[in-house]
Amino acid sequence: MGENSRRGYAFNQTRQAFLATDMRVADTHWTRLRGLMGMRPTSFGFGQGLWIVPCHGVHTWAMRFPLDLVYLDQEHVVVHLEENVKPWRFAPVRMDTATVLELPWHTIWNSGTKIGDQIELHFEKADEGQKKKVVPA
Repeated sequence: MGENSRRGYAFNQTRQAFLATDMRVADTHWTRLRGLMGMRPTSFGFGQGLWIVPCHGVHTWAMRFPLDLVYLDQEHVVVHLEENVKPWRFAPVRMDTATVLELPWHTIWNSGTKIGDQIELHFEKADEGQKKKVVPA
């Protein structure tokens, strides 16, 4: 995850629990393609996340640690969950998904996140460093 990418957080409004307090946004062809490939397990710990926009599914090729995946629709409602996706795998492709959150393993379990939960996403505007709420389309 490059230092130039936007940063923010993901909060499960339904469960009143943070999914990521240090979340990066992958919203270009390159950042979506690269994702978390090649990162050390110690570089992606509790509280971190990667929000892939747009996204219908992910792979864990060239990954060195398992992930939890939270699939979101256009309104940021959880439509699918994948826990403990091991390296070198393909996660399901879901056409009802608009974006996917990649999170450290056990985040789904620790937060109690379930299908139907509403996720609030915030990020810093890249050019001004100001916090902006991501508003559903």
